[in-house]
Amino acid sequence: MRAQAPQQNTNLISQRTRQSQGWREENHYFQGNDLPAAFYGAGPLDHHGMGFEHASGKPFDILSLVNSIRCPTYAAGDSRFERLPVEIHDQIFAHLALDTPPAEYTPRNEDLIACLLASKTLYLRTLRTLYSRVTLPHSLVFAKFLRQITTHPEAGRLVKCLDLSHFTSLGLGRTSRFNLEIPNFTRDTFFQCLSLTPNIRELLLQEHTEDDLSPEILKKVFYGLPRLRALDLCAAASRSFVNAFASAMLNASYLSAQTVYIERLSLHECFTLESSALESLLSRMPGLTHLDLCHTRVTNTALASIPASAHLSHLNLARCSTIKGDKTAEFLTNHPACSSLVYLNLASDITRNRLLWETDLTALLPRLPRSLRSLNINGAKIALQHVIYLQAVSKHLEELSMAHADLTLQNINSLFYPTSTLDNLEEIAGAMAEWIPSTLKYIDLTGITAMKDPGTLFTRSCLLLGRTSEPLQVIEFGESVIAQLKNTKPTGERLGWKAFELGRRGWYARQLQSPQWSINGDARYVDDGIRSWKMGASWWGMRKIPVSRGEVGGLYASYMFKRQ
Repeated sequence: MRAQAPQQNTNLISQRTRQSQGWREENHYFQGNDLPAAFYGAGPLDHHGMGFEHASGKPFDILSLVNSIRCPTYAAGDSRFERLPVEIHDQIFAHLALDTPPAEYTPRNEDLIACLLASKTLYLRTLRTLYSRVTLPHSLVFAKFLRQITTHPEAGRLVKCLDLSHFTSLGLGRTSRFNLEIPNFTRDTFFQCLSLTPNIRELLLQEHTEDDLSPEILKKVFYGLPRLRALDLCAAASRSFVNAFASAMLNASYLSAQTVYIERLSLHECFTLESSALESLLSRMPGLTHLDLCHTRVTNTALASIPASAHLSHLNLARCSTIKGDKTAEFLTNHPACSSLVYLNLASDITRNRLLWETDLTALLPRLPRSLRSLNINGAKIALQHVIYLQAVSKHLEELSMAHADLTLQNINSLFYPTSTLDNLEEIAGAMAEWIPSTLKYIDLTGITAMKDPGTLFTRSCLLLGRTSEPLQVIEFGESVIAQLKNTKPTGERLGWKAFELGRRGWYARQLQSPQWSINGDARYVDDGIRSWKMGASWWGMRKIPVSRGEVGGLYASYMFKRQ
């Protein structure tokens, strides 16, 4: 006997059937009376769940129904999607690629791998995306990739970015010495890898690969990869690396005069490199646009040797104790390469060395380019006479870091609202009409005496948490202030602010709802923090310059947002 489906299911199917009758008219794939008549009188599902029962009581198979529908057919490789231009396919497949590897040994880029199996046309198009950016989180993946490009050299020529920023032996139960003995990632295999990827434009390395960077590899990187435009050697500081770097820059006389065409260079925290080697390198980089020399031994002579043809948009000189404030200010205001800076970091550790003093700031701040969007002068000797200059740059800056500044609460308020001392109401109204609002989204007030008591934020005399400070989104404080702000969580949340911590840093952030937020019925759209000059990062207050556009992760994220 045929089991009858519940009446509820019968009504549901009948309803869907009646709605589906419009398909013949709305979908151009169905022509005339292509659908069988039994389709319109379908009854309940049979007991196998694979067919309908016609109103007359005769069942029919739903698979026969599907097969009876005429759909357009295309020859292999001739479908509408396959005929799209290569550039559009690249844009589509780029959304399937992962910039950061998943945790542990989870398979990566599963969606792209699935596209490889769709057709021969999509196979070739997908390979371009799959190999354009290769992320190698550990030696086993590197060994697999090396075998693949050794067997198929044409795949190696597709690689545009080689990313080892996530590379580590941690979590694999290995020591650094044991890692050196593993034949997967060695100096020889890495040199072989670079030889098989001649078209790479971005090479991202870091401290966990420093001992495998031989003089031959660095010579290959600087002189043997003509298309290389971005290089990151973040935190590489071992003795073997320093010797290899010096050999590549100084000892090879036949190479020392060659031009280095790298445009984006990061030597962030490479504090053991010799000053002479840095000067030799910088003087031969005519196309330089991004330069991160945070905590290095760079000198003012080396900076002055940068060719005038360079066009610096990002410059990081934080915690460089071998440069002088007056000469640095002169370099930034007079060198042709610094005429259109967008990101500038001149932070210093006041417990060891102060870079910028009062006279240096007076010479520098009025002459900063209007293209500047991020300025970090943490540790500088900022005083009352500099407030007028800070007010001026706050009209085009989006990030301003001025930790340990000698300023009062009224001085800080004046960046967001005119604090006039005029008595005449007409003069006050005129000053208000001429006032240009601040563009600051982020401000660093760490270590400022006037802000050490977080209760000051909730008083009427402080304008930082109100609408007057908009578009301000993030305020950075020291650890002790953030800890106290966490204890006043209910008060902060009523005002729309919340405290966050990451690594050694803490932020007080305005809480905005997505895609828009509203106060008293006034709807305002949320700024997601993404900017072209951040090259993929969305957080405010980055401390490391990215040289490759993409999602930030691994060791780079730690140096960028977790450390001062």
